[in-house]
Amino acid sequence: MTAPDLCRADDGTLYRDLNRNGVMDVYEDPRRSPAERVDDLVGRLSMTEKIGLMFQTVIEAGPGGTLLEAPGKISKSPTSEVVLGKHITHFNIHGLTSATNAARWSNALQRLAATSPHGIPVTISTDPRHAFVENSGVSFAEGPFSKWPDALGIAAIGDTTVTRRFAQIAREEYRAVGIRSALHPQVDLATEPRWCRQLQTFGSSPERVCAHTAAYIDGFQGAQLGADSVSCVTKHFPGAGPQQDGEDAHFPYGREQIYPTGSFEEHLAPFRTAIDHGTAGIMPYYGMPVGLTVDGETIEEVGFGYNRQIIRGLLRDRLGYDGVVLTDWELVNDNHVGNQVLPARAWGVEDLDPPGRMLKILEAGADQFGGEECVEILTDLVARGLVPEERIDESIRRILLVKFQLGLFDDPFVDEDAAGQIVGSPDNTAEGELAQSRSVVVLENREVDGAPALPVHPGRRIYVDGLDPDLTARYGTVVDSPADADVALVRIAAPFEPRDDLFLESYFHQGGLEFRPGLVYKLASIARKVPLVVDVALDRAAVLTPIADIAGGLTVTFGVSDAALLKTWFGDVSPEGRLPIAIPRSMEVVRNVAPDAGLAEDAVLYRTGHGLRLVGDPRQGSRSVDRPRVGLPAHTAEPSSLATSEG
Repeated sequence: MTAPDLCRADDGTLYRDLNRNGVMDVYEDPRRSPAERVDDLVGRLSMTEKIGLMFQTVIEAGPGGTLLEAPGKISKSPTSEVVLGKHITHFNIHGLTSATNAARWSNALQRLAATSPHGIPVTISTDPRHAFVENSGVSFAEGPFSKWPDALGIAAIGDTTVTRRFAQIAREEYRAVGIRSALHPQVDLATEPRWCRQLQTFGSSPERVCAHTAAYIDGFQGAQLGADSVSCVTKHFPGAGPQQDGEDAHFPYGREQIYPTGSFEEHLAPFRTAIDHGTAGIMPYYGMPVGLTVDGETIEEVGFGYNRQIIRGLLRDRLGYDGVVLTDWELVNDNHVGNQVLPARAWGVEDLDPPGRMLKILEAGADQFGGEECVEILTDLVARGLVPEERIDESIRRILLVKFQLGLFDDPFVDEDAAGQIVGSPDNTAEGELAQSRSVVVLENREVDGAPALPVHPGRRIYVDGLDPDLTARYGTVVDSPADADVALVRIAAPFEPRDDLFLESYFHQGGLEFRPGLVYKLASIARKVPLVVDVALDRAAVLTPIADIAGGLTVTFGVSDAALLKTWFGDVSPEGRLPIAIPRSMEVVRNVAPDAGLAEDAVLYRTGHGLRLVGDPRQGSRSVDRPRVGLPAHTAEPSSLATSEG
């Protein structure tokens, strides 16, 4: 879209007169390089404007695409206050339900920003929006965007062209509503089976994660950052997977990261790839390394966002990264929402007050404070001489460079009418659903009454539990009892321990990986009456041993709709998924896992890479082809001979 506020210079050049002085200044000149424009603008800004650039906080839209001029569900301040009063120009948007309204809101926000002293445009960012997890601290599922598998599901397909294609479509849909910064990819290695944030990763294999990281960033950013790009913030440096006991560092009980096998470099590998592919930003994690030594140097036991050895020493000096370092959310202040609190993730520096925390973060080398809008604290640190202007300028140069590279100073506006046609278009939706179906992982496909359990023959009597019965009825007659059925189709979620003390805690599936005995008994009872096919919707690993013994057909999914799953079960689409993470045989082996290395071979029920292929039409008979399951318990039967081994 062409910016509606263009002026024409004496030589005919079109530009935006952002400071309204009637002259095309260097920073307004679209013919100048981004670096030249940064140099010019930095010299013009007041300290107040500079400080505002160093904050990125949550924002929410008002009804009908209006600006919300009051605190929101999570956002703390009216929009005009943070944009014009605090001069903040980076916002993480929550709660978009309509593409047209999202585009309308984005344009309204940019028009408001254009009234600031130098008209600095806003950069709108987001956590992932194209999958199935609704968690205000991680990702969003509600909204108009096309639906794809979560990152683990995309990795399960094992085809980086799919990863790149997803990123290109997500980029197109983001840009249509004005989102220009992706707070992803999440390239942590999922080595601790209990860790609750695996679903947004590409799995546990460094090689797999590196390959998908490269494709993902290339799809979002393109060959280089430009006006058609969405910038990526790759997280969580230097790898958030090795959480002690699998607990997450959002919460005080999960603050420690440990490396008992010394596998730190493996976790670092995807970030090397991200840097090689030009990631615009990098986000350190909350975690606090315990007992970590890097290059012979003992690393201070403070959260990575506070850690000078990790940010300046490792990321900047050793890896040569000079892009934006954005902290994870709320390192400085506690977050109070309703009657709950989430303490500041000031792990290892809990005794510091907010100014002390902010000072340590700056000394560590971060450029921008995520989830904060406390500009007054940084203003006071500067006024007291504790933070020199040169340190502020170092960070805002990096931040402004990305804005100029994205073309936001020249045209931050979007076409409100086109947004609804682009976002969640029929073509994009179809591609996403096909990817969902392809990502299904078949773990077991035993013979039942002389035929494999999968694909299921259509036209049969079907008992359904955990699936949409109306969708299932397209394939046969849905009945109320297993005793009246020819086949039972059951879908269950991965187990977890519900928690709801701290803010956000209820969204995170943490704790043990075992299914409740009542559920196992229920499935066994169904299987005694009728052939049973089970899908487990995984957001992390689960102990599948008892279910593997019961089900004739067993699949796992990582962000797949009922419709997409049924297409694979009934043979409309061939499932191609292979496990991106290993499946443990018991909780005992999980409790003994090395968080940085993952499950040992003898602890695995299904290894990484396992997945059966279904060959043939359900009406003509089919067979399964792939590697057989490994590490089988003594009491478990071998897979059917239909599952043959490939080399």
